[in-house]
Amino acid sequence: MRYLCVFYHRLLEYRKAEFESLAGLFDGRSGATRLEWRLPEDHHPDSPFHFVDLPSEEAARFVANRSILVKGMYEIWGEGRSFEELEDAIRSYPDERKMIYLSHGSTFKISVESFGKAISSHEQNERIQKLAFVPFQGRVNLRNPDHKFCLIDNDDYGDKNGLPPASQRRIFFGREVGASDRKILQTYQLKSRKYLGPTAMDAEIAFLMANQAQAKPGKLVYDPFVGTGSILVGAAHFGAMTMGADIDIRVVRDGRGPDCNVWSNFKQYGLPLPISLLRADNNLPPWRAGLKEMFDAIICDPPYGVRAGGRKSGGRKLLKGAVDPYTVPDDKRTGHIPSTAPYSLVECVHDLLDLAARMLVMGGRLVYFYPVLRDEDSPDPAFPEHPCFEAVATCEQILSFRYSRVLLTMVKVAPYTEEIESAAGLRHLEFKENHLKWLEDGNLHSAVFSPADVNGEKLSSKPKYRGKYV
Repeated sequence: MRYLCVFYHRLLEYRKAEFESLAGLFDGRSGATRLEWRLPEDHHPDSPFHFVDLPSEEAARFVANRSILVKGMYEIWGEGRSFEELEDAIRSYPDERKMIYLSHGSTFKISVESFGKAISSHEQNERIQKLAFVPFQGRVNLRNPDHKFCLIDNDDYGDKNGLPPASQRRIFFGREVGASDRKILQTYQLKSRKYLGPTAMDAEIAFLMANQAQAKPGKLVYDPFVGTGSILVGAAHFGAMTMGADIDIRVVRDGRGPDCNVWSNFKQYGLPLPISLLRADNNLPPWRAGLKEMFDAIICDPPYGVRAGGRKSGGRKLLKGAVDPYTVPDDKRTGHIPSTAPYSLVECVHDLLDLAARMLVMGGRLVYFYPVLRDEDSPDPAFPEHPCFEAVATCEQILSFRYSRVLLTMVKVAPYTEEIESAAGLRHLEFKENHLKWLEDGNLHSAVFSPADVNGEKLSSKPKYRGKYV
């Protein structure tokens, strides 16, 4: 059945990807889910209004209620360029699909929505009065109605506010099937969280990553760069079991005290605690030989050198061979902090893909961020590949005029073997040789924040305001 999906006008590239991941979760599919989308007549591709075909009302309600970017899902009874056209469309809608929601003994509420401009309460009442031809027989209940209806009036709102242009007025009327609850973003906002670090993930993005990974009760989700646990908090909110690791033992073991650490972030929201938090190096994973297919999803934000650079075990002297490998005596292990060395992004991503290929179950999802430079001289971005994975979504988030980050969602489609390990190594070398130098050198920070030289003048790298259209 076809429904009208109304998105929030933000994170435009994330909207359909999140929706399709949740539709696949409802149907029990871990692979790519491709839905049929159609724009309303005269609407811009970036419009928040999209028609989508779903197998049932239960699927539409599930997606809408869990999604972060879906404002509402509606069974449309009619649409038109004017109220006259709208009335004709509603009258022609089958009575057997309308009357069960208009009968005696039921309660209802009608809300008026728009996009790009505010409608006063007086104008809303005028529009509602024009719906007098709809044979409502129940009582109005604004607090807790049995059925909710929505009149969406898409009138002209100008063309200088950064929003997609509205070429023609379009009015929709329909029954609300489901709507997201974005109040959870206020509950989980970072400014009220007990334990934060410089790379803590925003709550909205953490929930989006959990939805892309199809987190749900009974699944085990792993973050190899757990930090303060902000990404795992989003997965735990949806009922998944969580597990994390970080190379800095002070983060996973100590935090800022017994009441201000990773564990306290989960206790703050009444979430199940992680199964374990490990001091582990993504370059030297701690898993015993032969251990495979342990996690249902891996969600992470690898360190790419803008806020914090990547580190791996060893130290410069050990990596250069100036000192031999050593074992820390038992009496000094409690307070010992292992030495580390710089960890380039290209090596980090290779190790991450190898870890995911080995440790994810078949159909498991790898969801991670990947940085992209946005200079005019930069080539089109090339994303890492692996024989075990199929990419199902790439969603760009613009952070400044210099760089953006892309959320990559990959599904494991082939088992991990020695042959695949060798093939993945060759792909890694090819990717390393044919990609940007900052991936290997780890100097993305310099590429992002160094002043631009235009006609001999240094320009500031301060991000430009891009308005609501981003």
